[in-house]
Amino acid sequence: MSILVIAEHNNIEIKSSTLNTINAASKLGSEIEVLVLGSNIDNISKEISSYQHVSKVIFIDSEKFENAIAENIEPVILSLAEKYSHILAPATTFGKNVMPRVAVKLDVAQISDIVNIESEDTFIRPIYAGNALATVKTKDTKKVITVRPTSFDVVAKEGGSGIVEQINLDIAESGVEFIDREESKSDRPELSTARIVVSGGRGLQSAENFKLISDIADKLNAAIGASRAAVDAGYVSNDYQVGQTGKVVVPDLYIAVGISGAIQHLAGMKESKIIVAINKDEEAPIFNIADYGLTADLFEALPALSTELDKLNSIEK
Repeated sequence: MSILVIAEHNNIEIKSSTLNTINAASKLGSEIEVLVLGSNIDNISKEISSYQHVSKVIFIDSEKFENAIAENIEPVILSLAEKYSHILAPATTFGKNVMPRVAVKLDVAQISDIVNIESEDTFIRPIYAGNALATVKTKDTKKVITVRPTSFDVVAKEGGSGIVEQINLDIAESGVEFIDREESKSDRPELSTARIVVSGGRGLQSAENFKLISDIADKLNAAIGASRAAVDAGYVSNDYQVGQTGKVVVPDLYIAVGISGAIQHLAGMKESKIIVAINKDEEAPIFNIADYGLTADLFEALPALSTELDKLNSIEK
C-alpha cells in the first residue's frame, strides 16, 4: 500500500499542516511519498526527505506552480495517482481547493477533514459542527482524503532518509491565470498553529475596542482570533475568524473574550487544552465548555489583566 501526501508550502518553507498530514499518513502504512510542486523548491524537497516516515519526495520545479492553483495541480496528481492507494492533503484552504477536483476526476468519494484513522479504509470525521463524530468506511479502491491538521501531531523533522526525485510532466494549459494575492502579515504567531489564542467577539462593540485584545495577545505572545459575529461586524478581517466557517484551532490556552459561544464558534476551538471565558452574561454557552470562567465586564477585566501581565513580565525581567 503506497501513500501520496500533497505538500503545502509557500516556496520558502513547509507549512506545518504538511507535517501533520505526513504523521496521519504514517498510521496507514510505511511507504509514504510526498509530492512537492512549486518554484525554486530544491531546498524544500531535500528538507522533506529528512522527515520521519518519508520514503520518497517527488517534485516539479516550475514557475507554473509558483502559486497553488488547483487547476494546475490536479492534472499532476491524476497523472501519478495510479500507483497510490491513498492520496492525502491537509484540510486547509489549499487542500480544500485541490482535493475535490482530484476526487471527482478519479470518480471516488472524498473523505474530508478526518480526525482519526481506524484502518486503511475506515476513518473518523466530525459532523454537525463538530457535535458528533462519524465513522466512515469506504469501498473505493483509491482513497482521497483531507486531514484536519490540529488532530495529529507534527512528524519529526529528522530520522528520515527519503529519496528525492525531480520529474517533468507535460501538462496541458489549464486556462487559468494567476492575477494577484493579498495576504495579511503579522509578527504574531499563525492562528491555526499558535500555542495561545486570544479571541474577541461582538461584546467588544467596535473595531477600536479590539485593541484591548491586541494588547493582551502581545503580552502573551499569542495569536488573535475572533468570532464570526465580530468579523461580520467589521471589527477584524475574516483571516481571524475561528469556527465552523473559519479556522480550527487547538492551542494550549484559548481565551474567549466577549464571545457568547455559538455552536459554530465552538466547533473551531472546543478541543483547546485550556479554555478561559470572560463574559458579563453568566448564562453564555461558552461557560459550559470553559475550564475557567469569569463573569465580568470585559472593559474592566481586560485592563486589569493587562496590568497583572505587566507585573509578571517585570518580575521575569
